Amino acid sequence: MNNIGSPAISTDIKTSIPAPTAASIFDRNLHAAEARFTGGLSPAALGLAWADWCIHLAGQPGRQAELCRQAASDATAIWRQALGLPVEPVLPEAGDRRFNGPGWQHGVAALAAQKFLRKERFWSDATSNIPGLSKANARIVGFLTRQMLDVVAPTNMPFLNPEVIAATQASGGENLRAGAANLAVDLRNAGGSNQPLPLLPGRDVAITPGQVVFRNALIELLQYSPTTETTHPEPVLIVPAWIMKYYILDLSPQNSMIRYLVGQGYTVFCISWRNPDASMRDIGLDDYRRDGVMAAIGAVSAIAGSKKIHATGYCLGGTLLSIAAAAMARDHDERLASITLLAAQTDFTEAGELQLFINESQLAFLDDIMWRQGYLDSSQMAGAFQMLRANELIWSHLVRRYYLGEADHPNDMMSWNMDATRMPYRMHSEYLRKLFLDNDLAEGRMLAGGRKISLADIHVPVFVIGTETDHIAPWHSVYKFLQLNAGDVTFVLTSGGHNAGVVSEPGHANRHFCLLERKAGDLFVPPEDWQDAALSRQGSWWEAWVGWLDAHSGAPAAPPDIGAPEAGFAAMEPAPGEYVLQR
Repeated sequence: MNNIGSPAISTDIKTSIPAPTAASIFDRNLHAAEARFTGGLSPAALGLAWADWCIHLAGQPGRQAELCRQAASDATAIWRQALGLPVEPVLPEAGDRRFNGPGWQHGVAALAAQKFLRKERFWSDATSNIPGLSKANARIVGFLTRQMLDVVAPTNMPFLNPEVIAATQASGGENLRAGAANLAVDLRNAGGSNQPLPLLPGRDVAITPGQVVFRNALIELLQYSPTTETTHPEPVLIVPAWIMKYYILDLSPQNSMIRYLVGQGYTVFCISWRNPDASMRDIGLDDYRRDGVMAAIGAVSAIAGSKKIHATGYCLGGTLLSIAAAAMARDHDERLASITLLAAQTDFTEAGELQLFINESQLAFLDDIMWRQGYLDSSQMAGAFQMLRANELIWSHLVRRYYLGEADHPNDMMSWNMDATRMPYRMHSEYLRKLFLDNDLAEGRMLAGGRKISLADIHVPVFVIGTETDHIAPWHSVYKFLQLNAGDVTFVLTSGGHNAGVVSEPGHANRHFCLLERKAGDLFVPPEDWQDAALSRQGSWWEAWVGWLDAHSGAPAAPPDIGAPEAGFAAMEPAPGEYVLQR
């Protein structure tokens, strides 16, 4: 059972892709070539969005007149400010900290900042609330205008940025010399996965002791060594997202969720996904369910000798776990004691900022890119996420590193973020279409093993985590699970974002969370009312989660052995294994 082989292609997807023709191959190669110049964005999708906006705005002369009056008013205000006359300033949007420094409050810098903020406000008004303009196209046009404006923001101009000017004067230009050296290093390391990691898995991070006890062509299953004399009979199986390395949950010892669970008396297993290459291009979503989640559940059951498992899924790993759990419920498979979903969506109608890139035109273009490569490269995925938060992840980094000459001091989270993964062509195409675009899981069309599933069939206790500032899986979207399943659900809203909100260990300063349990049969409570009723607490939600697990677990007993050689699950090598090291 530990032999590596090629996973079989699921029967429900084998016939979903038509045979390529010479014409389609030519077109796909053309689109893949175009992607090098468009950052992976579909020119057709962008053109349609601009056309939709232009046509609808052109048919509204009254709105055009309003925009002209606003532009004239802004120009007058800028002239008044330049002459030293009193003007009501435009404030940055919430969360925009670019102009918070004292140097931006007076002189030329203040004038440049106000000119930019007025221009930003004007284009926000010009591209939003246009009657007839589709919401999807409005998001695209708004996104593109923000990207173009951010390029010319005064914070990015060294001769306008007061912080850069002050640093240059104080150091005699040493900051610019150091910035040039940083630029040379970054150009030398350009190439995505070739960039060396500051912190290495197995040496600096992902160092919780354990063993690889199962491996197939898709996953390694890690079992962690117990640190308590007794453990609960129900093991915890962690299903991370396949778009990230698993050790986000096993970073440094002080913030490792896995180490914490082991220390609380649980036998912990974790899936480590293989980093796909072109040979895995035809591996689909149901293969990940069958050869990933279900294979791991089978191994955990054999090793732990328990009929019940606490299954925990993070991000898209939680989505995949919910698919597997619904299929298990349909098939009367009762091996789950509970389910925990960490920042995981099951309804994708409000799926966050990634919806910007989800439409038929964009996905067809992305399909052609992946078809040529056999996978979506990690740098292509990272680029999309960076563009969504360009001020924080691109431009502020540029200013600090190249203009101020600051050296990066990556922590464990930053190093993990550099350790990106690829996505197989078939898998990535299917989950974007079936989940993000068509919302098949929430609307009852999702197939598992060739048959439909329903989240309503899940009848085990569920613990759901949402995070307050999550841009990837907004908590209102995560909360929709309570509309899809009427069972016993405990929902927790915690401070932080998609990663930092989950990696929220006890003792971490300034952390808080709200918790409320919905019993089976209770009426649905809208998220806004839920916030009013939920119990607010200071500290880490990890402790509340362990208390919840304890309440759904049996009395502790002697821990199981590492692996089960007699069942074909011998300990193979120390954690973190081989797959996590693939780049």
